[in-house]
Amino acid sequence: MEQQVLSITQINEYIRSRMDADPLLGAVAVRGEISNYKMYPSGHHYFTLKDEGGALKCVMFKGNAVRLRFRPDNGMKVIAMGKISVFPRDGAYQLYCSSMAMDGVGDLYAAFEQLKAQLAEQGLFDPAHKKPLPKYPGVIGIVTSSAGAAVHDMLRILRKRYPLTKVRLFPVRVQGAEAPPEIVGAIRYANRFKLADLLIVGRGGGSIEDLWAFNDERVARAIYESEIPVISAVGHEPDVTISDYVADLRAATPSNGAELAVQDQDALRQVLDSFSATMVTCLTRQIKSGRQHLRALSASPTIVSPVGYLNQRRQGVLLLHNRLISSQTTLLEQRRRRFVEQAAKLDAMSPLKVLTRGYAITQADDGEIIRSVSQVRVGQNVEIKLNDGSLAAAVTQIKENCDE
Repeated sequence: MEQQVLSITQINEYIRSRMDADPLLGAVAVRGEISNYKMYPSGHHYFTLKDEGGALKCVMFKGNAVRLRFRPDNGMKVIAMGKISVFPRDGAYQLYCSSMAMDGVGDLYAAFEQLKAQLAEQGLFDPAHKKPLPKYPGVIGIVTSSAGAAVHDMLRILRKRYPLTKVRLFPVRVQGAEAPPEIVGAIRYANRFKLADLLIVGRGGGSIEDLWAFNDERVARAIYESEIPVISAVGHEPDVTISDYVADLRAATPSNGAELAVQDQDALRQVLDSFSATMVTCLTRQIKSGRQHLRALSASPTIVSPVGYLNQRRQGVLLLHNRLISSQTTLLEQRRRRFVEQAAKLDAMSPLKVLTRGYAITQADDGEIIRSVSQVRVGQNVEIKLNDGSLAAAVTQIKENCDE
């Protein structure tokens, strides 16, 4: 019998048909470690699953990949579900992955931890970025479901604690695939038109799947970018979401979020009453002090007897006048004595005083006093001043002292 000759395409198609007909390979779950992970611009994911004994090529097309709740990465241990078939063009069999979960941990928890680490590294949880809440908000915006019990609890608490504030409700879905875009839109809408002084974003309790909208990266970034301070009020006390880390303040529950958003009117009244009592005490003290001052003024001589007050002031002026005269007299006497002393000293030092004792002063024609014979010559005219007059003379002879 002549042997049948098949093409490569026929062989690959035959193998694929046999594998597709195998029920075990048609719905298989494979445990392994991811390696060579790549995500292409088309949205398709290509990777290899390996264990100690072998490796299996895998592909996850975009339609299935968008449903992943975590981001696969090299070295991650996962369980991949899908079917094993042959790619006819390459003749290689591979796992066509339809879903994937972390091995040993829920995929939602893994996604939560991944996003938490990523956003923390990018600084979205930095305390320095958190804004202070307004102490007395005029308008509070609530981003939540209009049909849930949480919104009614928040409205009731806000009305009870601080009825002066206005409340704007931004109704959104808080569960399901449509919830994150609606929450993001409400936050950005409130910021764009400055519709509130404070935002409360949240919902009542539920499972991790129910609360997953508040673990969405888009919601986290919208809260981070909000210029209006945001309180995250999601679920119950044990529930923690990504929005709690990003928000300016975390509330344990929606009701607690309303309590944190406003002051308690009863406490404010107590503070105002205390201020009022303090003001009354201060004013009473001021009035009492004023009355005492008024009584003192009314008893003063100026009010009782203006003439007496003027006489008193006149006596004061007279006293100052006498003190001034006395001071001036004393000063003049001191100056007079000093003048006499100085005049006596000048008189004693006067050259004219020497003339009274028989001495004379000789001056040249130009008035220069002659102190040495070297200043004159024979025949030169000089003037000799005495105590009672002067003499005109001429130099007939010059005699110099001889050294012994």
